[in-house]
Amino acid sequence: MGIPDVPSVFKQPTAADRPWWWQLVDASGAEVPVDGDLAGQRFANQSDAESWVGEVWQDLLDVGVAAVVLYEHDRQVYGPMKLSAS
Repeated sequence: MGIPDVPSVFKQPTAADRPWWWQLVDASGAEVPVDGDLAGQRFANQSDAESWVGEVWQDLLDVGVAAVVLYEHDRQVYGPMKLSAS
């Protein structure tokens, strides 16, 4: 007896399911690679994306991110938005 197929509710969401994402850039506008919980975050809606960046902005600054750019799929919504006032 094998393991039954995993129900679809447990599959990982696709980019179509979560089209909102942040591009993380340094002061020159170059993309900043990040690891761990900060990497590859995608969101179902703009509000969730904005809430996330509001919660982790200091962590992003700590790893060299100076600004963020919000995208829905491949459409730039706004940004770059600086993470600090200086």
